[in-house]
Amino acid sequence: MTATDPTDLDRHTITAADGTDLRLYEAPTAGAEAAILHLHGGITNARALFAPPVAGDGSYSWLHANAADGRAAFALDVRGYGESDPLPAFEEPADANEPPVRATDAARDVAAAVEYVADRYDTVFLLGVSWGTMTGGAYLEQSGTHPVDAFVQCAPVYRSPVDFGEAARALGLDPDLGAWMVETYDTVRKRQGGGPVFEAVWEAMADSNQGLPDRDAYVAQTGAVADTRACCEGDPPYDAGAIRVPTLVVRGSTDHTSTREDALACYDENGARGDRKEYAEIAGAGHFVMHSPRRRDLYATVGAFFDRVG
Repeated sequence: MTATDPTDLDRHTITAADGTDLRLYEAPTAGAEAAILHLHGGITNARALFAPPVAGDGSYSWLHANAADGRAAFALDVRGYGESDPLPAFEEPADANEPPVRATDAARDVAAAVEYVADRYDTVFLLGVSWGTMTGGAYLEQSGTHPVDAFVQCAPVYRSPVDFGEAARALGLDPDLGAWMVETYDTVRKRQGGGPVFEAVWEAMADSNQGLPDRDAYVAQTGAVADTRACCEGDPPYDAGAIRVPTLVVRGSTDHTSTREDALACYDENGARGDRKEYAEIAGAGHFVMHSPRRRDLYATVGAFFDRVG
């Protein structure tokens, strides 16, 4: 394997406070003095989002891009995602339980990952995408004192003006949530389009603990969708005003999930001093900007922010 191979990831098992085993990925690097902990979104697990195994093209791995910049790069699978422990709710009918892992619950998994990384590096940056901006925000609000030096919120959903019911139905999701939902290959391919990146993302999902036996579908917990509904109702799962570390809010300019109005509200309410927070847009990119043709611009924008604050 080469240094740019997106399948070349070290795997660590860390344990949450309640005994749940969590997967923490690391892109190989050497001599790093700072580390970045990446937090995935609500449906796509860490490997699928941050290091999809696109055949012959390592440029889709944000983990490896950050490692190439000289920073140790980690990505966490929250419980119920990827290679972390599956949820007990997956063994019961979906309507037998409420959405099981909300951002405020996932924040405790983030705490375990931050502790692991901070034990090894003096400087720790947090980077969340979509729901990861909520889990990271909830962690920073809950933790009080913490070793995180800066926070990037990519494609945030905070006080969304989007009508949740309409948006859910447009994506083929049931707005009346049980504890989990099944995403099929055909449904997701129709929604997102095909191509090498989609196939690599699907492979990373299907090969994980979320994959169902025939690999034509995977299961996803619905706590993240419930958090998104709460944001659309003006009740986000964390207070941006409680975030005091340097923060970059960044979105794709054509993102219809993380709207400009909402991202600016997240930026405006952020509790860091005005000279310690920044806002940026990647022109022509949508919600999955890290999988788009503009991904290198995203990497550069985020890397430059870490250079300034690190």
